[in-house]
Formats: sequence, C-alpha cells, structure tokens
Amino acid sequence: MRVYHFLNEEFGLKNLKARHLKIARIMELNDPFEFLGADLSDPKRRKILKDTKSELAQTKGLLCFSENWNNPLLWGHYADKHKGICLGFDVSDHLLSKVAYVKERFPNPAVMDLQYMEKLLLTKFDHWAYEAEYRSFVALENHIDGLFYSNFSQDLKLKQVIVGDQSKITRIQLAEALGESADGTEVLKARPAFTSFDVTIQNNSTLWV
Repeated sequence: MRVYHFLNEEFGLKNLKARHLKIARIMELNDPFEFLGADLSDPKRRKILKDTKSELAQTKGLLCFSENWNNPLLWGHYADKHKGICLGFDVSDHLLSKVAYVKERFPNPAVMDLQYMEKLLLTKFDHWAYEAEYRSFVALENHIDGLFYSNFSQDLKLKQVIVGDQSKITRIQLAEALGESADGTEVLKARPAFTSFDVTIQNNSTLWV
C-alpha cells in the first residue's frame, strides 16, 4: 500500500541520506489519549492501562503514515508549514494497521482480550481524522544516540519525494541526499490547487531548480 510520511527539511534530508525513518516512541506522541481511548473512570482500570502503556513503550514504537499527501493540514502540522517534504512509501499491507476515529471513549469489556488491546492501540478522537492515519508497530532495536530508526527495505520502500510549496530544498540537495538509491524514486514539487483547498503537484516540476 502507498502511504505517506511528512518531515521538516532538516530531518527529511537526513533520513533520505541515512535511508531510514525515526521510530516514534509511544510515551512521546502528541496525543495524551494514545492507548487510553477507553472509559477510565475506574481507578483500577486506569492504572492497569497506564502501566501497560508504559511497559509496551519499552520495547515497541511506531511508524506513522497517512493514506494521502494532499491535505494542507498535514503539510502545515508535520512538514514545517509546507517548508518540508513528504515521503511516499510502498509498505507491505500486513505491516499496516488503520486508525479508527471515534466521538466518544468506548466502554471496557469484562475481559481485556487481544481485540480490546488492538482497539486501544488504533483508536483516536475523531478530531484527528484529517490525518487518515495508518500505523506500523515495530521493535525498538536500531538506535543512534538514543533514537530508534527503521531502515528502508522491501517492506518500507521509498517511491516518492514530494517537496513542499514553501520549501527551499533544491534538486541538487535531494540528489545528494538520495545518492545512488534515487533510482526509481519519483521527485515532485507541490503547490496549492487552484480550484480546491487541496495540495497538488506542480505541472512544471521539471523546471524546479
């Protein structure tokens, strides 16, 4: 499945050069309700889930993607106000899980089974729905200076680099970052659409310096 990951200029170029993506740590995500989407009015249940979240965060992280790249909110929030880039990956379907967006926190079942735990991992408040998020949960193994990364591979195959409308990144910088691995990677320049509020591809991308 083709999915998209947004980055600012600095980390976008660094990740391209290193051929990897930074793994998000569960306890550092920008939504405090992560893994806590259930009704937590019961103190005992609340403690169990918070402890479970902390334990899981020691060994697992996640790669976050969107199913689309043309939402201007994604560019504004995750690509440094359209100054960064969006990377398009082909990711093996079995590695991706779709996030569900809900208006209310869901009730707890009598037994905390696997289905319930998966629901906790993949449920967010519906105000986040613009992200159209897919997640890939990965082990925390490869780290550099305390940060964990997932290397590009056949399961995480870079196919597109879309440069933001306000970005100062040049083709030369991208060529240097991609190196010989650029083969088969489509490089495009984005712009605001003329008749909608979408982001689209600049027709004259070939003229972009």
